Amino acid sequence: MSDGPRDLPMTVPAPDLPARVRIHEVGPRDGLQNEKTTVPTEVKAEFVHRLAAAGLTTIEATSFVHPKWVPQLADAERLYPLLGDIGGVSLPVLVPNERGLDRALALGARSVAVFGSATETFAARNLNRTVDESLLMFEPVVARAKDAGAHVRGYLSMCFGDPWEGAVPLARVVRVAKALKDLGCDELSLGDTIGVATPGHVRALLTALTEAGVPVSVIGVHFHDTYGQALSNTLAALQQGVTTVDASAGGLGGCPYAKSATGNLATEDLVWMLDGLGIGTGVDLAALTATSVWLAGELGRPSPSRTVRALAGSTDPAPPRTPSHEEH
Repeated sequence: MSDGPRDLPMTVPAPDLPARVRIHEVGPRDGLQNEKTTVPTEVKAEFVHRLAAAGLTTIEATSFVHPKWVPQLADAERLYPLLGDIGGVSLPVLVPNERGLDRALALGARSVAVFGSATETFAARNLNRTVDESLLMFEPVVARAKDAGAHVRGYLSMCFGDPWEGAVPLARVVRVAKALKDLGCDELSLGDTIGVATPGHVRALLTALTEAGVPVSVIGVHFHDTYGQALSNTLAALQQGVTTVDASAGGLGGCPYAKSATGNLATEDLVWMLDGLGIGTGVDLAALTATSVWLAGELGRPSPSRTVRALAGSTDPAPPRTPSHEEH
């Protein structure tokens, strides 16, 4: 990477924005979970360590879902102990049910997340339950996690649109979000799972949630870039007072139901915008970009992040890595 003036944006603060944003890095979990080629456990561990070294303080490490549902994350028990030497970093894990919670707590996890849906069709397809049945399943998970002293995040998918049901009414999202908060979730992540949100929609939902007693202080946003709206939607959320933003290093991952290959908001693209606005993150953009370039080499394809490509000075595909003996 060059050391020229393009390596950092010019800082021009805007009014009425938070002074600091916490980035909830989802690359190791959400970013990698749909990779078709198995990523070695040691590569995943190095990925997390590199992200921490770049200054990220919340890194979602893995998921304790049944291996047959997400084979890529079947090594959760092997991976999590390899991360125990990372100090000062929160390492949340996804737990789908009480069994997943048991596995996570046994390894010392102090931050967990459950994954719900605002729509019935996605709940049926992803959780094999109705929305209300999924909330009943989460109730003991959240209660037991809180009893164990763990921080609990509630993911809420399909908040802005559903590929089968279309636009999702605000009131439906508010109802499920409030239910998750009432269960005891410390934080809610609003997911634009197929990337159809626009800034006005974001403002309207956040206003509706605030009016229903769900403050922006407990809300994180999780935007996908299917229609190129992820950064504009993030800015709209920041203008409403949100200070937690989900992103995936290198733009890894996304929803398989979206209409294009673009997926999660790239952490580098987010940091470039926040740096330009003078909003603190504690993230070293050069180190983060180097991490995504390294991982692109491990995965054998270029990063979809525009910022990674610009700072790396090339859009050429990364050279394929040589498979280890375990992968043959």
